[in-house]
Parts: sequence; structure tokens; C-alpha cells
Amino acid sequence: MLTTVNAGSLHVQGISIGGLYTTLHVPELHILFDVGISPRTLAAVDTIFISHGHADHIGSLSSLLGIRALSGKKRPPKIIMPVEIVDDLKSALTSLTKLQRYDLRIDAVGLKPDDTYQLRGDMSVRAFRTFHPVPSLGYEFIRQVKKLRPQYLHLSGPEIKDLKFKGEDIFDIQKKQELAYSTDTLIQVLDNEPSLYLTKVLILECTFLDEKKSLADARAGCHIHLDEIIERADKFKNEKIVLMHFSQIYKPTDVHRILKERLPDSLKQKVVAFAPQKGSWPG
Repeated sequence: MLTTVNAGSLHVQGISIGGLYTTLHVPELHILFDVGISPRTLAAVDTIFISHGHADHIGSLSSLLGIRALSGKKRPPKIIMPVEIVDDLKSALTSLTKLQRYDLRIDAVGLKPDDTYQLRGDMSVRAFRTFHPVPSLGYEFIRQVKKLRPQYLHLSGPEIKDLKFKGEDIFDIQKKQELAYSTDTLIQVLDNEPSLYLTKVLILECTFLDEKKSLADARAGCHIHLDEIIERADKFKNEKIVLMHFSQIYKPTDVHRILKERLPDSLKQKVVAFAPQKGSWPG
């Protein structure tokens, strides 16, 4: 049922179909993006990033929380989301708790654009605004890497250890953009957030692919059309671009064929289609 793709050093697994459901798991980071479906295999993930409140991105959160309760998970998951939807989501889960008779509490973290969340010691997450009819965020993951300053490179291991023990500042901190998730949005997100062109792995919505849906119609729904990505082909410096959230007007095989036919060579080497290689869409 779940699709899995390789994106450089990361894997992305789950389901994403425009208007129906999006849930993406990045196992190397132990995180979920959105909960449009609730596979039991993903219930153990403790950190979930919600992009916005539309049902195809959040509608199965209560089911996932119920599965966690059935499986004995005691600690509520950390749910990072736009600050505007925190109260409404908590209120909805309180009502559903009465119906379910399971504890559906969450550890809610509300963010605004440019707020930062510390995922772990060496990695922070920056929220950025995406362009959709409701409050909506994307997330950029930045790894902090310690690099020995050039003047200390000649030292032996014990000498470096001794300097560290003395409290000497011998490292520079380099920030590496590892991953970005840009949910349902207008292409304007790339113009407003040029750092997305540089992140190692970019997960980007691309709902419409050809003349079946006009550029004007795509924009009216606040979604990206492949034409707009092709226009910006030379700007993408990413190692991998995972395109997702394809409309169900395309079969999975159509997605792969159209991308192969339409993408310029510079993007063909980078783009990974988040769609099954054959058959129909899951569900």
C-alpha cells in the first residue's frame, strides 16, 4: 500500500494523492509529514509535522492516535503545526476523546513563519510560509556540523582532546540544509524562500502536470503546475527533488511518463516521482 522512494541519503515512504490524503514518513529522521492516512506501521513515530488543517493532510490524526493507544504508546506525540490551528485541533481531539474513550492528547507546538524548532542536538527545523487558502507552513531541516578550525588541523587526537577539556573554542559550526517539505502551495513559495533551491532534498508538491489542468486553474486552487517548475529548472541546485501530491486525474504510470517526456535533462537527474511504478493509486 505504501510507496517508498530513495532520495539520496534519505527515504520517503507513505501516500500522497492530491485532495485525498498525504502522509509522508522519513525514517532516517523519525518524523511524519501530515496525517491524511494512518498506517499502523507509522504509529510509533513520535514527531509529526502538520502543514495545514485540510482533511487530506490532517483527517486521520485521531485514527493514528487511537492506534498508538491500542499499541500501548503512553507518551503523547509531539505535533508541530501552524500556531493558528493549535486551539482548534486540541478542541477537536478533546471531543473525539469522549467518543473514542481513548486518550488522544498531543504535545502541541505551534509555529509561525521563521520560527525554529530544535528536533535534536544537531538538527533544527525552520518553519516557512506556504501559500494556501488556510494557515499553512513548510519545514526546512538544518543540520549543524562541527568542523575543526584550520589552525588546529595539524594537532593529534590527544592534543585536540586536551584543548576541548580546557574549554578552548576550536570548532566552527557549519549549517547544512538537509531536507525541506513544501506542502500545498503556490509556486511563489520558491520565490519567497530561495534557500529551498539549495536544500539537499526538497519535497515539493506538483499537483498538475500538463494541459489537463490549466496553469490558471492550478493557481486558483493554490497548487503548483509542472510548467512552473520547468520555468525555474536552472535554479534547482538540490541533490534530489521528490515531487508529490499528484492529482488523481493522472494514473501513476501517467505521472512517470509525463515527467520523463516533459522534464529537461537537468531536472530528470534530480526528480523522484512519489507515485507507484505501476498499477493504480492506493485506496
